[in-house]
Amino acid sequence: MSQPINIMCANAIRALAFDAVQQANSGHPGAPMGQADLAFVLWDEFLHFDPEDVAWAGRDLFVLSCGHASMLQYALIHLYGLGLEMNDLKNFRQLNSLTPGHPEVGHTKGVEVTTGPLGQGVANSVGMALAAQMMSARLPSHNGYNPAEKNIFAICSDGDLMEGLSSEAASLAGHWGLSNLVWLYDDNGITIDGSTDLAFSENIALRFESMGWRVLKIDGHEHEEIRSALKEATNEAHYPTLIICKTHIGYGSPNKVDSASSHGAPLGTDEIKATRAQLGWQCEPFEVPEAVKAHYNNSQERKRTEAQAWRRNFEQWSAAFPDARVEFDEMYLSNTPNSLTEALLDVVPVSGATRKLSQAAISEIAQRCPNFVGGSADLTGSNGALIKNSPVFGKPSEELGTAYSGRQLYFGIREHAMAAIANGMILHGGFRPFTATFLVFSDYCRPSIRLAALSKLPTLFVFTHDSIFLGEDGPTHQPIEHHWALRMIPNLMYFRPADGVEVAMAWAYAMGRTDGPVAFGLTRQNLPALQRGPAVTPAEVLKGGYVLDTDDNADVTLIGTGSEVHLAVEVAQKLRERNIGVRVVSMPCVSLFLSQDSAVQEEILGQGLRVSLEAGTTMGWAQLTGLDGLQIGIDSFGASAPASDLAKFFGLHVEAVTPKIISALDGRQTKTAG
Repeated sequence: MSQPINIMCANAIRALAFDAVQQANSGHPGAPMGQADLAFVLWDEFLHFDPEDVAWAGRDLFVLSCGHASMLQYALIHLYGLGLEMNDLKNFRQLNSLTPGHPEVGHTKGVEVTTGPLGQGVANSVGMALAAQMMSARLPSHNGYNPAEKNIFAICSDGDLMEGLSSEAASLAGHWGLSNLVWLYDDNGITIDGSTDLAFSENIALRFESMGWRVLKIDGHEHEEIRSALKEATNEAHYPTLIICKTHIGYGSPNKVDSASSHGAPLGTDEIKATRAQLGWQCEPFEVPEAVKAHYNNSQERKRTEAQAWRRNFEQWSAAFPDARVEFDEMYLSNTPNSLTEALLDVVPVSGATRKLSQAAISEIAQRCPNFVGGSADLTGSNGALIKNSPVFGKPSEELGTAYSGRQLYFGIREHAMAAIANGMILHGGFRPFTATFLVFSDYCRPSIRLAALSKLPTLFVFTHDSIFLGEDGPTHQPIEHHWALRMIPNLMYFRPADGVEVAMAWAYAMGRTDGPVAFGLTRQNLPALQRGPAVTPAEVLKGGYVLDTDDNADVTLIGTGSEVHLAVEVAQKLRERNIGVRVVSMPCVSLFLSQDSAVQEEILGQGLRVSLEAGTTMGWAQLTGLDGLQIGIDSFGASAPASDLAKFFGLHVEAVTPKIISALDGRQTKTAG
């Protein structure tokens, strides 16, 4: 081959991509073929990483937001020696392979973020850049060196920029002035349906300029233009940068270039043969020429040398600033103080609106955990989401009280971006972020919550105004299906605490969890303290469900969550007045309860008639009450009225619930007698 080595290296990426897709008979070859040039120049000359240590703290972060182009990333990871072997590429999209259809963080070495749902990756990259800015602002510099300084690069597609999430996130990135953030927009003009002209005609450059971004335009196949743009972007000191890269999807394919036919299906053996000829790629499938291997091997050595230089600077910096070194290590370790549980039980009041009790927990955690940061989507006071005595994160401004070292985040009315940005902060490392909004708007956060659960990210999601009892705002703001909608997400722990003890224990659990997200459903209205027997310790809360009090040989078990635990207590008193034995179970976290051994579950729930009480849909409760149990809740939308009127209207009060239970008990006894 007589081509320049840089062209050969880019073509190697293209060939590995279309060979793997062809072998799998599934995948997206067109995007990797079009993005190969810009990805090669980025990884080879600008992206700092250590092939021997994929978790090196000094590395830049790379996000492939258009995760359908996963073979681009897998080819790069292989060629740069980050952990994928050629056999892994040959097993693309196969069961239990290291090369799934879309990249998954924690599954494949070198993959920094799970992508696929478009817009998510670029939004995560904003959180990564935010965390890097926040961390570097906390640390001193030594001879121009700061260990937290790094660049965040994302390759995004037309689809990413069509999704509203990307606009929410880009707006915040521009507002915050995240100059360490670079998006390379693969402007190929093609989606699955065909030309983007069918549905996408806005001026992207003007959109991003209006949001405070620097915008550059280049030919995405010309290496010198790519190099020049990346130099400008990485030298930018005030604004995030969007590089609009005009490319050709399926680049190199004579018949499928610039066509939707190369987007989501293999090229086919005949077209691959023609593509090899057009690219001058005289290699067998999955073959990489020795000259290309040599270049990538040399690049790996150069990357190692750069990483070693960073480590030498890091040791000098550590010697100059030993206290800052301790702070740096503690941020990355993210250890939770051993005394946090006891502290929370001490400071969180036992009664009150659980959103207010949560605010007390947040304040205590913030004092004890410097890496604890977060905020709300324009509902800071309502959500109890204030970190007291902290500057607001943002461009330094005395007037606004903002600084890049600030811990308080204001997301504006951007719930979707808020959740995705928090995930990005977790992926960067060093911080424990929380987000907050009304529970009904968890719908706007749900895709990001799901990805947090899938990616095992310990992001914290605070949701308040958790039922119809928020009152007069009416059905648009009153959650009904949301408790179970969240519980159905695998690996998400959703707490609906009933008093201060449960709030404290839920937050203690959340701060200690490392393998997945935690969400809270919190009340607007005040709740009294629960009366527990002397044998019931706060630790019982972390079974997910526990016996609050019980009679011997209870005829009925009342299972309540959140505010309805108190309804269960009141109903229990009425039933006992009729000589009916009752067991009251508080169940703040259904998922935790279901993770207990079945014998433990049966011991807690007892043998009597099981009745669930929750201000929300009854769907889902039968797995705990049994088909012969009773599920009391709300299976319609709410209404606009004072909370007390709503309780009467929807039958969530003692006088309505008690006769239903008595009737069910009578029917149960009649059936048994029959």
